[in-house]
Formats: sequence, C-alpha cells, structure tokens
Amino acid sequence: MQNKFLKPSFSLNLTSNSFLFLWCFVASFPILWITIMSFKIPLDAFSNNPLNVIFGPKTNSKMGGISIIDFVFVILYFIILFKITKIWLPRQLNYFIIFDKTWISWLIGVPLFALSSLLIFFIIYLPLLEIINSFSGFLGKDIIGFTTKHYQVVWIDQDFTNNFKNSLIVTFGVVVVSLSVGTLAGYGLARSNSKIAFWLLLVALVFRALPHSVIVTGYLPFFINSSEILKPILGEIAPTLYGKPWAVIAVLVAINQPFTIWMLRSFFQNIPSELDDAARVDGCSHFQAFIKIIMPIMWPGVITTGLFSFLLAYNDYLVTSLLLSDLNMTMVPSIASMFGRETTATHEVQAIAAAVSITAPLFLLVMVFQRQIVSGLTAGAVKG
Repeated sequence: MQNKFLKPSFSLNLTSNSFLFLWCFVASFPILWITIMSFKIPLDAFSNNPLNVIFGPKTNSKMGGISIIDFVFVILYFIILFKITKIWLPRQLNYFIIFDKTWISWLIGVPLFALSSLLIFFIIYLPLLEIINSFSGFLGKDIIGFTTKHYQVVWIDQDFTNNFKNSLIVTFGVVVVSLSVGTLAGYGLARSNSKIAFWLLLVALVFRALPHSVIVTGYLPFFINSSEILKPILGEIAPTLYGKPWAVIAVLVAINQPFTIWMLRSFFQNIPSELDDAARVDGCSHFQAFIKIIMPIMWPGVITTGLFSFLLAYNDYLVTSLLLSDLNMTMVPSIASMFGRETTATHEVQAIAAAVSITAPLFLLVMVFQRQIVSGLTAGAVKG
C-alpha cells in the first residue's frame, strides 16, 4: 500500500511527460528543419508550403530523391550505429587497451570507428540500397526530393575542409592544455586545506566571468607585436602569433581554465584522500599516486570536463573571428560570414548545409561518451 501512495499519479506523469516532449520538440525542431532544408534546392527549401520543404517535389524532379526503402533502411542503419556506439564500442575500447593506457585506445578508436562507419555507409550500404530499390517496385520509387549537391559545394569547392581542420587544431589544443593543467591544479587544490586555495578559486571564477572581448583586447597588442617582443629570445625565427591558431588556443585556455579547475576540484574532492595515503604507504610518490590510482577513478569526471572545454572551443565565435586570419578561420565564424554576405538563395542553402555539418561531431561525442558524461555529472553532483 505504501508504494501505491508514493507512486506518482497519472495526471502528474502525463503533465511532466507532456512538458518534456514539448521541450524536446522545441529544442530539436530548428536542427531537424534546417537539416531537411539542406538537402533541397532553394525552390523547395524556402517554400511557403511546409510539405514542399519536406517532400521537395521540385528537387525530386530535377535532382532525384529517395524512396521509402531508402528512408527506412537509412534510419535502420543509424539506429544500429547508435546501438553499436552506445554498447559495443565502449566495451571494446576498454578491453583492447593500447600501451596500458585507456585514453590512447579511445583517442585512436573513436576516429577510426567514425571513419569506418562513413566508408561502410557510402561504399557498401548505399550501393546495396540501389540494388534493393531496383527490385522493389513502388517502394523503390523516389518520392522525397533529396540532393547532396550543397554539401559537395561547401566541402569540396569552397574548401570547408580547411575550416574543419582549423577547428580540430584549436579544439584539440584547448582540450589538451585545459585538462593537463586543470587536473594537476584541481587535484592540488582539492587536497589543500589552505584558505589561500579557496581565494584563488574565487579570483579564478571572477576572471572567468569577464566578457570575452575584454580578455581578447588584453591579449591583442601582444599577439600583434609578438614578433618584435620575442625577437630578443628567438631571434629571426620569432613568430607573429596574430592570425595563428596558437593565439586562439592561449586565449580560450585562459577563459576556460578557471571553470575547468573548479569543476575538476569538485570531482577530486569526491575521491577519499585515504586512497592517496594507501598509495604512499605502498611506495608511490605523490605524482605516481595521482597517475596510477586517482586518475583512473577520475576518468568520467575528466571526460565531462573535457566535453565542456571542447564545446567552448568548438562553438566559439568572438575569439576566433577576432584573432584568426581567413586562411586559419575555424568553422563557426566561417559559417557566420557565409550568412553575412550578399548572396543568392543557393548560397543561403549552402550555408545551411555547412551549419548542419558542424553538428555531426557533437552528436558523435555524446553518443560515444554518454555513459561517462552521465557518470561524471552524477559524481560531481553528489558529495562522496
């Protein structure tokens, strides 16, 4: 009888689930809609009739489309891919450890898995669908307008791959530096009982709250004159940092580091200090105890913190647009410039296709690391 009274009522479940569904729909609708638009020609993409945007009759007549068989099999492929990424891939990466380091397995395994998934889809799966469609009658007839022309123009003709490469450089640099410094600093502050450590954290959070434009303005004179400033040290090889990815990495690390240290400190505080003492008794130094005992336990917290660092660097617009040259521009400011030009409707759809493209790595990260993210958020929310 007790469970009956504690169980939420039907009306409460209905209300909460309805609000949750509404929120998910509102949040995901813009992404789904621009994704549909990116596979249509402008006449369908910007049509006033939503059915024309979805089914793309003019796209189907001019560029071709996809059939019911294509639609069902592609959805099925991605459902299977999601299941493999969620269950099978983490188990394999944790089982086949490279050089006794789990993080190396993940660093190598995730890109290889993503690349192999794309190759299987385009080289094996799509040709197989064409064969199936040829024997499927009405179900194999194209009914939904579909074209990848805009993606081909963006990635091949407009060299968006260079922007993607620059984004990877900046993002990887920010994540590596932030986590390398943040784990050591967070561990030291978590094990320190000094009041100075507490005030250092408060000062760091104040620094984190400053507008990004203020921080960029402070760094800008140094980056512009870096060649003259560093010439007494490096001689004629002194570089000009302005316009280079290293300048953006330095600024984004400076912006992100206080948050990284604060978050990692809270994770380290949830790990009993008795583990450190036990490792020391067994003959480990402080650093060995940190690497061999504490860090394996901290893996979910490090992934969660690294994800926030990744999002900061990957989605940044202000810092990258101010400090990078056109040659070294990352994806987000490059897409913003596409929308800001005086363009035709075709160019607008191409910009939409570029915007849709940058969401794929984010979904892949969440799919691969979802268990570690949930575990890390839970560990950071509960005091052990």
